[in-house]
Amino acid sequence: MRHGDKVNNLGRTASHRKALMSNMASQLITHKRIVTTHAKARALRTYIEPLITKTKKADSKEQIMHQHRIVFSYLNDKAAVKELFTVIAPKVAGRPGGYTRIIKLGTRVGDNAETALIELVDFNEIYGKGKGEQAAAKKTRRSGGKKKAAGSAVESKEVETPEADKAPE
Repeated sequence: MRHGDKVNNLGRTASHRKALMSNMASQLITHKRIVTTHAKARALRTYIEPLITKTKKADSKEQIMHQHRIVFSYLNDKAAVKELFTVIAPKVAGRPGGYTRIIKLGTRVGDNAETALIELVDFNEIYGKGKGEQAAAKKTRRSGGKKKAAGSAVESKEVETPEADKAPE
């Protein structure tokens, strides 16, 4: 019985699954998006998001080297680790989590498997915001809401008055 076992085994042995996740994570880091089955994409999300979080936890030189070694033990690809720490880590520094996005693409022609595109959120120019826009959004405060609400109420009254005059006639 598999009570409490939440790991999707993907029909593979543990060593095969580990190699699969390592290779897919390296390719995702290198290419910023990959197309795979929906089940593999969901498994890859739980595999790679803690690795990306590890890139942000380093303060001193020793901690940085320690995090490099930990991530390398998962990926086994020097180029992918270097890309993760030098390119991806600075871009996701302000994000508290949710580094990946999964988009369903439909079914594959050959075996009718559900396919999905998994991508790094901060590297999509279409959906994502720029780095400056995210910083500006964090600085906003709710105290300015009274002025905006008063200004919009005046505008809405101007719009509503012609409609209100037309309705009784």
